Amino acid sequence: MSTPYPFTAIVGMDDLRLALLLNSVSPAVGGVLVRGEKGTAKSTAVRGVATLMPSVGVVDGCRFSCDPVAPDPTCPDGPHEADAAGSTRPTRMVELPVGASEDRLVGALDIERALSEGVKAFEPGLLADAHRGVLYVDEVNLLHDHLVDLLLDAAAMGASYVEREGVSVRHASRFLLVGTMNPEEGELRPQLLDRFGLTVEVAASRETDERVEVVRRRLAYDEDPAAFAAKWAAEEDALRERIAAARALLPDVRLGDGALRRIAAVCAGFEVDGMRADIVTARTATALAAWAGRTDVTTDDVRQAALLALPHRRRRAPFDAPGLDEDKLDEILNGFEDDEPEPEPDPEPEGPEDGGPGDNGPDGGGQPPQDGPRPDGTGGPDVPRQRQDSPAADPAPQQSASDGGPGSEGEAPEAPAVAAAEPFRTRRFNVPGLGEGADGRRSRARTAHGRTTGARRPRGGALTKLHLAATVQAAAPHQRARGRSGPGLVVRRDDLREAVREGREGNLVLFVVDASGSMAARKRMSAVKGAVLSLLMDAYQRRDKIGMVTFRGADAEVALPPTSSVEAGAARLEKLPTGGRTPLAAGLLQAHEVLRVERLRDPSRRPLLVVVTDGRATGGPEPLVRAARVARLLAGEGTASVVVDCEAGPVRLGLAGELGRALGGPVVTLEELRADNVSALVRDVRTVRNTNTRRAA
Repeated sequence: MSTPYPFTAIVGMDDLRLALLLNSVSPAVGGVLVRGEKGTAKSTAVRGVATLMPSVGVVDGCRFSCDPVAPDPTCPDGPHEADAAGSTRPTRMVELPVGASEDRLVGALDIERALSEGVKAFEPGLLADAHRGVLYVDEVNLLHDHLVDLLLDAAAMGASYVEREGVSVRHASRFLLVGTMNPEEGELRPQLLDRFGLTVEVAASRETDERVEVVRRRLAYDEDPAAFAAKWAAEEDALRERIAAARALLPDVRLGDGALRRIAAVCAGFEVDGMRADIVTARTATALAAWAGRTDVTTDDVRQAALLALPHRRRRAPFDAPGLDEDKLDEILNGFEDDEPEPEPDPEPEGPEDGGPGDNGPDGGGQPPQDGPRPDGTGGPDVPRQRQDSPAADPAPQQSASDGGPGSEGEAPEAPAVAAAEPFRTRRFNVPGLGEGADGRRSRARTAHGRTTGARRPRGGALTKLHLAATVQAAAPHQRARGRSGPGLVVRRDDLREAVREGREGNLVLFVVDASGSMAARKRMSAVKGAVLSLLMDAYQRRDKIGMVTFRGADAEVALPPTSSVEAGAARLEKLPTGGRTPLAAGLLQAHEVLRVERLRDPSRRPLLVVVTDGRATGGPEPLVRAARVARLLAGEGTASVVVDCEAGPVRLGLAGELGRALGGPVVTLEELRADNVSALVRDVRTVRNTNTRRAA
């Protein structure tokens, strides 16, 4: 095993270092979610902080890391005697892979032994391994939803529950939860964001000297990891001692009524949902005071705690980037200036000698300068600011003007981008049939979670979803031949049946958006963008991947390759200009190519093609015939589709309807797209049913 990269050797990232250290002082803060672009040392920082945490005492032979001083009375390996032998070991850091199974996370029961022998043979999972340690989830936004739910439930309750057909096991599971993610690859939904105590944004430094120092230290580590670690050992030891001192001081920190009122006012002023934000902010402010060596919580502690605990709890829409208005925060806190006098700060704890690399930083604990201490004791009057933007919200590349001439309707070559209309709740469009894709909330699929629809023999590996009735039915006819003499049931491996369950899957929703001059006529593009934005929000809520193809002028382009980041799709849509001819066939051909590549990458994820157009096609010979030919090609490959008809005005050509018939999917207008349009819903159901009947025939 290679030597861990020293935490004190990490350059910059003050907010991240502080958030990790505060959780080390007080695990009750609730963990850290680290958001940032790739290559910013998120994982390195997380792995480094685990080496700083104090060692823990454990009961010898206990697989659940029980504390010898206060063992868990419900421990599956217990009960432990009051004077049970114990030993000390370093704090563990357990990593949860993105592709882990539910059994690997929570543990597994041996169902065969439970039925035939009546014993609870339980194999602990990662939640047991992480008890009293650190549980690290890299790319937490890519983790399956049911695993995230189990993980956060255990983090909130401090215990893990395993239920298998009437057999249950409970064990303690308290850990420091740290997740990292790149927002470009998709967001966590708001209710899951709220379960992380703190969040920080990290980005690569733009300062030349700092980037040079990062490279220099990394190369030195690669050349000789042991020597590099030895160079920083003194600072690591000092930081470890400071964490232990802050933990010891934490019970003596006083959170006065004035500080509580400030916390409540800040949370109310920013209109965060629920009370978890108030509790986390209070715990964070208390940990900040202990970290600085004080026994009273100050206004600066409350301010810094709010900057760490509130940004990810203020999202009102799926595409809102986390952030906090610091001017508004100061305005709320300044309203309490005359409420009560601030307590005098206690002297800072003694840190390493001046001049060391860790001085005056969150890892050094040195004496802050005289121009005003920061609330975390790191020195300097400025508080690190949270990033107000999201990497996923980068604007789309500037598109070139169309090289095609004006269309048959006389539209201008290019019109500036217009703002999207107000989004609305859309109807759900499903892919017909039964899939086997990733868990989601759109189309029917065979999944590991959902209602039980049947039973089958296990396909290999451990049996986790036992179908009890089917197992008993398979074993019952053989009891006399197997010599059964007592009340127990003689069960063999061949008798076991696993449940077949049906739930819903997430799909690849590929948008093909007409951005030609005809769409700009009568200012329709604002309504069209509002409709596409609404469909994007629906895809976000149903755990879909999305992609976007646009066509205008002389050709089509992939405006957004298939991704889990719906925010990126919204950003591309916002900057989409209009103008030029309508190469409908080129747009459909480009969509066909995108779907072909995605079938190779992810064959289990079924696509749903959403074409947003008025159906007109210009440019080249017989443009409508060519578009219909490509549409029939897509339909012949079984691609499910929906056409959103954007045609408006008293005179309508109905070309979008012809395109829908060629694609074999329903056609809806912008008004019929709304979820509250009951008549359109009935008509759409009949259309889909007729389409499925034709395909089956």
